[in-house]
Amino acid sequence: MKLGPTLEERVRHLEDRVAIGELIARYGLVLDNRDVDAIESLFTPDARVWSADGAMDARGRQAVIEVFRGRFDLLGPSNHFTHDRIVEFDHMDPDRATGLVLAHAELQCKGQPMLAAIRYQDVYQRCEGRWRFRERGLSFMYDGGGGGGGAHRRISRRHGGGGGPPAGGGAGGGGRRAGGGNSTWQRHYGKSQ
Repeated sequence: MKLGPTLEERVRHLEDRVAIGELIARYGLVLDNRDVDAIESLFTPDARVWSADGAMDARGRQAVIEVFRGRFDLLGPSNHFTHDRIVEFDHMDPDRATGLVLAHAELQCKGQPMLAAIRYQDVYQRCEGRWRFRERGLSFMYDGGGGGGGAHRRISRRHGGGGGPPAGGGAGGGGRRAGGGNSTWQRHYGKSQ
């Protein structure tokens, strides 16, 4: 009768948790450095990147790379910061985990500064011996910036699809500024205007 995880399993989870944390940090650095070549190393071949407002949904590693490439063409400098994270391992599959990452991004669009609070909903998969994103969902809790309420939609329609926010960060969840409209935070808390 097994009473709990073995010491070996516990150590492996600790090592995996550190590796997933480094994956999350690398994501921000890759975006901030506009390192298109490194994007491939972050995602599984069947990766999906989507936004909660339904405006972005890239499926497959190549499609994900193209979405980011298009956004890099329009965005100015950016800085992505992760804060708290919750990682849960799949007890049926030792090569799979899920996570919630709280973050914010500071960036520019058309010379206007923007600040966004982001929640990433992740699925991590060990692939070719490394942890990678199998799925990364972005929920923009609010945005504040000079770009105005629908800036992320205008960027996306021209570069990489569907009207979603700039890859990895940017102006707001329902295309609204902080406190206005039907933004993600209002849907999250069950409020509507």
